[in-house]
Amino acid sequence: MANLPWRISVRLMALAKKMAMIAGVVLIVLLAVRVYLSQQGPELHLWHTWRADEMSVREIDKANFAQYVARENAIFTDLDNAVTRKTQGEERTPLNRYYRQSLVWPGKFSPDANRSFVLMPAGTPRGAVVLLHGLTDSPYSVRHLARDYQQHGFVAVVPRLPGHGTAPGALTDVDWERWLAATRLAVREATRLAGDNVPLHLVGYSNGGALAMKYALDALDTPALRKPQQLILLSPMIGVTAFARFAGLAGLPAMLPPFAKAAWLNISPEYNPYKYNSFPVNAARQSWLLTQALQEQMGRDAREHRLDQLPPVLAFQSVMDSTVSTRAVVTGLFDLLPANGSELVVFDINQAASFRPLFKPSSWAATSELLPVAKRRYGVTIITNVSADSFAAVAKITPAGRTDETAVPLAMSWPQEVYSLSHVAVPFPPDDDLYGRHPAEKNRYGISLGTIALWGETSVLSVGKDALMRVTSNPFYAYMQERIDRRIGDEKK
Repeated sequence: MANLPWRISVRLMALAKKMAMIAGVVLIVLLAVRVYLSQQGPELHLWHTWRADEMSVREIDKANFAQYVARENAIFTDLDNAVTRKTQGEERTPLNRYYRQSLVWPGKFSPDANRSFVLMPAGTPRGAVVLLHGLTDSPYSVRHLARDYQQHGFVAVVPRLPGHGTAPGALTDVDWERWLAATRLAVREATRLAGDNVPLHLVGYSNGGALAMKYALDALDTPALRKPQQLILLSPMIGVTAFARFAGLAGLPAMLPPFAKAAWLNISPEYNPYKYNSFPVNAARQSWLLTQALQEQMGRDAREHRLDQLPPVLAFQSVMDSTVSTRAVVTGLFDLLPANGSELVVFDINQAASFRPLFKPSSWAATSELLPVAKRRYGVTIITNVSADSFAAVAKITPAGRTDETAVPLAMSWPQEVYSLSHVAVPFPPDDDLYGRHPAEKNRYGISLGTIALWGETSVLSVGKDALMRVTSNPFYAYMQERIDRRIGDEKK
């Protein structure tokens, strides 16, 4: 009996070695499969292998906005010399953003909305706003809201976050800390231009929403950071899929040059002038790291009752979102907020009866399952159909601390062919020149990505049909802008 503990210890060690060996074999097999699958895809182009010489976190924190823009201009010059001028052969297509003669080469449009920009109001600024774009996006995605703020007398500062707006290869060599440093820089510039005695708003779309929240939390702990008075979030990236956690492992084979394509989760034609279609492993990894840091900080500050100092949050979220976790917006953000006037606006699916037979059963009740009837410290507005047989829209409003619901008819309807919003649709109005379903008659781009309707056989296209089916503009944008304008108006009181 005296030897029993020793025998158990030996057996446990043997079992641990076997488990480690099994785990090692499984990892090798998975990496082998990853190598095989990655080599089957399209070849890499110059825009996948080019890297941008972005500022480091330390450099950004020491720089002013003019210096940041000067480095940005140098990066675009290098992109033009190293990539755009070297496109050749089959790369010279009418829908390649890196071919000078194409319809979507960003350099032909003025201004090029891939770059950082500042909008000054007429007269003395009565406020400042920093608007942060999403992952793989560019400043273009928040330009409509920037103009709206400008018209209301705000200075609008829209930084191009490091790794964005140039070529997708730039996202293989960037980290989320640099995005946050660029956020701090933009706030410093907005304060310099408008002064520190006027309201400061932060607007964040997708990944930019996570950055806006992270900055606001950091400002609670750091007196040197200016505190915002309002947070406006569009499809905020509070949580991402579990796969993103292990995305770094998927890119391990890329450490060997022959397997460079393993650094990419998706390699697609770059026909979008203001958004990357190809998606590198590092982008997924950095988004997960950012959301983890944000969630940990939210949880810690909630336990320590520090969130009472947060400004009110107004967020807009489609109940159907394949990019971010809609549930995390509720459980990881709003359920933790104090009773400070925050509100969540949810875009339901199109519940019109003609669509129902085509939906997955879980889709019908997605909104009610996300937001069961309960008293909340925040208000909730659900944009949905007036009835199951009508495309007309209604806003169902439940104030904070109550369960009764008020239905307010809207002077807008669901488009009959649109069954839900998407992550990418929320920040764009229907008349956006590039992504709108009803672009202006004289579209300066000569093409509208929001009206593409392709019909044919399944094996022809080099772009996934899912990407082409995704709605790219928000039929309820006018309502969203009205709600944001109310928050701007509140600053006058």
